[in-house]
Amino acid sequence: MNTFRAKTLAMALGVTAAMLMTAGCNSPKQEAAATEAPDPGEAKAIAEEAFIYGLPIVMNYAVMNEFVLNQDSGQYKAPFNTISSESRVFTYEDTAVVTPNSDTPYSMLWLDLRAEPMVISVPAVDKNRGEYDMPEFNLGNTFNYGYIGSRATGSDGGDYLVAGPDWNGQTPDGIKQVFRATTPFGLSIFRTQLFNPGDLDNVKMIQAGYRVQPLSAYLKQPAPPVAAQITFPPASNAGIKSDFFDYLDAALQFVPESAQDKAIRAKLARLGIGTDAPFAFKELPAARKAAMMLGMKSGAEKVDTFLNSGRKSINGWKVGSMFGDAAFYNGDWLMRAAAAKGGIYGNNAEEAVYPMTREDAKGEVLDGSKYKYTLTFGAGQLPPVNAFWSVTMYDGTSQLLIQNPINRYLINSPMLPGMKTNADGSLTLYIQKDSPGKDKEANWLPAPNGPIYMVMRLYWPKTEAPSVLPPGSGSWSPPPVVRVD
Repeated sequence: MNTFRAKTLAMALGVTAAMLMTAGCNSPKQEAAATEAPDPGEAKAIAEEAFIYGLPIVMNYAVMNEFVLNQDSGQYKAPFNTISSESRVFTYEDTAVVTPNSDTPYSMLWLDLRAEPMVISVPAVDKNRGEYDMPEFNLGNTFNYGYIGSRATGSDGGDYLVAGPDWNGQTPDGIKQVFRATTPFGLSIFRTQLFNPGDLDNVKMIQAGYRVQPLSAYLKQPAPPVAAQITFPPASNAGIKSDFFDYLDAALQFVPESAQDKAIRAKLARLGIGTDAPFAFKELPAARKAAMMLGMKSGAEKVDTFLNSGRKSINGWKVGSMFGDAAFYNGDWLMRAAAAKGGIYGNNAEEAVYPMTREDAKGEVLDGSKYKYTLTFGAGQLPPVNAFWSVTMYDGTSQLLIQNPINRYLINSPMLPGMKTNADGSLTLYIQKDSPGKDKEANWLPAPNGPIYMVMRLYWPKTEAPSVLPPGSGSWSPPPVVRVD
């Protein structure tokens, strides 16, 4: 069983690189540390790598704090090993996760696998619903490591075992499949499709069938000793930028080192991050703090560059596959960081593909305060998926859902019966901050009064023509966003 250390987190740094450059004299403790750690140039280089490697881990740790640990966060869901179901979709008031999915009501389960494995049970669903219920298993390093649901395991339901890194038992009778986690804490996300407001009772019934219990309870055996209590250093989504290195140090104690990240973890240790000793950014020498902040800035720029150019551009949409397991990333920390910033907890491509855009057809930045736009799917050219598709609107700066007068955050395929098609059979979406008029409001996707960020979600994408897969190389292409002059 792993033993975790507890540390004290430095909060509210409130300093800038310029301030650090002109900071006063260092304490004897700081001077001593300076002789043992990298010089500013090396510290900047390592800090850049630290940001790229650590961004998903830090984001996940902050979400875990807000969802599980801090009952006063405003985003709290439930304790560890407890399923929290919400029979609603996410709105602008949900701020803990960037680029939230508003397609499906969520059931959240944060697993603590230290004491023993957990058994997750899902109900059978009516195949006539065309249901798409999908528990996704996500590690503390944001790797995906398994799925239950329509595509992966079918609609029959059953019992599944999720085991932590230290478990070496045998698969019990009645367990359909074992999922092996390499981190002791991780998030399981249950997405249950909501077809329309009248479908809510069906969603509630399905959610009521999701269950979790310890393996010992499943086997009706005595429970093993409980895991040691941990004092988790606090974190929040709002504090990621100012407290990044402290958050990373706190989170790494819950992410066991692997062969893939051994080299980068050794570099982080040179800065005092992820070692057995507590780390506090504010206690570092001024020159090292300044160098690390500059390194973080450089790392953030590389992540943004990858998001803009690391995937294929098709009609202004960035299309590619950025989510997967450890083998998928194979140590590509930049792609993993870009994936987390673009929309943390995204799915493997066979489950969903996510075309994203901030640009119109001419490459100009989308801005709802200046322009109106349209997005037109040609006749017979709707996204080819086995489940359903959506186009979701976000604030281009915060990547959060936006408050709007009709409480509409997306347009998706279940809404098609209530929408209007053009005379030639095509479908036009009106993307603007103000209503396009009552006659067009069914097709209106409200935009922010400023920068726009839009994400398509193509669930269970098709492989046969016209195909979405492989991402960026399929025979179907997302249509361009066109500015209305």
